[in-house]
Amino acid sequence: MTDETTLPLYLRGRFAPVPEERDAADLTVRGSLPPDLDGRYLRNGPNPLPGEDKGHWFTGPGMLHGIRLRVGRAEWYRNRWVRTRELEGHPFIREDSTVDLAASPANTHVIRHAGTVLALCEVGLPYWVTPSLETVGPYDFGGRLNTSMTAHPKEDPVTGELHLFGTGFAPPHLTYHRVTAEGVLLDSRAIDVPGPTMMHDFAITEHHIVWMDLPVVLDPDLARQGGMPYRWDDGHGARLGVMSRTPGSTAVRWYDVDPCYVFHVGNAYEDAQGRIVLDAVRYDRAGFQHAWTDIGGPAGPVGPVGVREPGPASRADSVLHRWTLDPSTGRAYESQLDDRSSEFPTHNETLTGRPNRYLYTVNGDGIAKHDLTRNTGRTYETPGSRFAGEAVFVPAADGTAEDEGWLLSLISNDEGEAGELLVLDAAQLTVQAVVELPCPVPSGFHGSWLPEPADRS
Repeated sequence: MTDETTLPLYLRGRFAPVPEERDAADLTVRGSLPPDLDGRYLRNGPNPLPGEDKGHWFTGPGMLHGIRLRVGRAEWYRNRWVRTRELEGHPFIREDSTVDLAASPANTHVIRHAGTVLALCEVGLPYWVTPSLETVGPYDFGGRLNTSMTAHPKEDPVTGELHLFGTGFAPPHLTYHRVTAEGVLLDSRAIDVPGPTMMHDFAITEHHIVWMDLPVVLDPDLARQGGMPYRWDDGHGARLGVMSRTPGSTAVRWYDVDPCYVFHVGNAYEDAQGRIVLDAVRYDRAGFQHAWTDIGGPAGPVGPVGVREPGPASRADSVLHRWTLDPSTGRAYESQLDDRSSEFPTHNETLTGRPNRYLYTVNGDGIAKHDLTRNTGRTYETPGSRFAGEAVFVPAADGTAEDEGWLLSLISNDEGEAGELLVLDAAQLTVQAVVELPCPVPSGFHGSWLPEPADRS
């Protein structure tokens, strides 16, 4: 019998994978589900097969968790592995050293665009899944996508276009793609960067794309050893790039910033002076090393995404940060927005690329709401051994205020107890309802709310 304490962090406690797929109907609801919540909440995350250890939290095969809400009821919960070529045993690197983009774990995010639900992971192609979580197969936009696809595409709330990118180990190291509101990929452009980095996220504004060229780089020696092939490189430098969204544009204006890494962007926009404002969770070198070590295997206390939980005398490894990129001076101005350790920033996505007042993050205490106008914040604390996952904002159907709606978060438990779907009133940060799930739900990555009437099954 394996001693639980000898397992790496990503295989125990609230990260422990579940061994099977489950279905349950007519779930117990504590409180009252808003009638507006008519749809499905889907969330993705790594879930190794029983007895399997992939060596890093990021590399386990993807499992989708879904809850169907309708007319104040929680109709069902189910979980399904994404049936990728990797899950079937096909290698990502073939014997002839070519890459099989369909042999990825598809374990990071799940979105819907133009009626198609996609499970995403940045190293390969997306996987088409049904709203009931069954896998259809790899998806390449009718043969037009020939690179990997980021797990963090951005949908413009005004145009309906989906903006995305793919990274490559060989040139081109960065390729931008634009997909129409109808789901047609019609614009692909190679972007000049000096080499392959772990570019996990990016941002859009009304008129620009914002790139992040940061010092976590591909290391071929690590790749040959079979582990996660990235490491911090002080010699790479750190910069943010601004590129016009005008069709055909590939010119990027770069702004040097203090060395750091960013897994996740909150939002970006153009201010009244024409500057680009970017809010994101920032790691300095030490913070990144702590997080990267924790999620790669060594034991020790971790926070919601592998960062160490800050105690009274410790520093926060990942903090909300703002960069203001001024084209008139060519300089980037930096400021810290909060002193708490944070991750998984979210916002009201009807304001993606436009000015927003609120961001929501998770930390070891629970879910935080950040008022960026008043520079204040408050937290809903999850009790006991419960830990909140990413909080997805769902706007109220007749809402007018930016924070009028709900936050949906899957709750994982360090003691192995069953998971919960937490529904918070986003304005007050109070509990609206809790849906009791039939089994544990491991801490995972990202999810989406898919409102009806896309599918009535």
